[in-house]
Amino acid sequence: MKTKLMTKTLVAAGLLAASFSGSAIAHQAGDIIVRAGAVQVSPNDSSQQVETPDLGNLGEFSVGSNTQVGLNFGYMLTDNFGVELLAATPFSHDISIAGMKVAETKHLPPTLVGQYYFGSADSKLRPYVGVGVNFTNFFDTKITNDVDGRLSNLSLTNSWGLAAQVGVDYQVSDNWLVNGSIWYAQISTDANFQYAPNGGATSVPVSIETDINPWVYMVSVGYTF
Repeated sequence: MKTKLMTKTLVAAGLLAASFSGSAIAHQAGDIIVRAGAVQVSPNDSSQQVETPDLGNLGEFSVGSNTQVGLNFGYMLTDNFGVELLAATPFSHDISIAGMKVAETKHLPPTLVGQYYFGSADSKLRPYVGVGVNFTNFFDTKITNDVDGRLSNLSLTNSWGLAAQVGVDYQVSDNWLVNGSIWYAQISTDANFQYAPNGGATSVPVSIETDINPWVYMVSVGYTF
C-alpha cells in the first residue's frame, strides 16, 4: 500500500512537470543539491524465533514505522552522474513481540549512494537511480515492558548494508526543485538481552538476529547551488 502511494506521488510529480513552462536548467556538472522534506522508514522486518523456557515460542520481533525530517546532500560529478548523502533527524521505533510492545529504540541511518540521472542538463524532469551503502547507528534502546521481570539489558548492534534508490526531480526554476524518492536499505542487527525465566533472580543472555530492511519514502523540496 505504501509503495503504491509513493508511486502515485511520483506520477503526480511528473504530471505537475507538464503543467510548467520555461527553460530552467536542471542538474549539471558541479551543482550542489540540498533537499529537505518528510521521510518515512517502514521496516520490512523479520527475526529469529524468540524461544523461552517458560512462555514457549513468542514468535518474531516486530519493528514499527516512523516519520522524521529528512535531508540529503548531492553533488553532480557530471551532467548525469552524482553522489548523494541521506541524513535525517533520529528515527524512533517501537519493538514488539507477540503483539506487545516491549522496547523502543532510536537510530540514525546515514546512507551514501552513487547516482545516474536520466536525460540531459536542460531536462526539467530528471528521473534517477542510485546504489550505495548504509550505516545504521542504534542508540537510546530501552525496555518499556519487562514482561513481569523477565527482560533486561537490551541493546542493538550497529549495521552496515547495501542501499538502493529510485527518484525523480522536477526543476521548478533555475534553483528550486521538487522531489520524490524511494529507498531500500539492508539493516541487520543483533538484539542482545538478558532473560530471566518466571522473573527469577537468574537470567541467561539471549541474542536474536533481526533484519529490519526498511523501505524509505521521501517527499521533499530542493535547492541547487
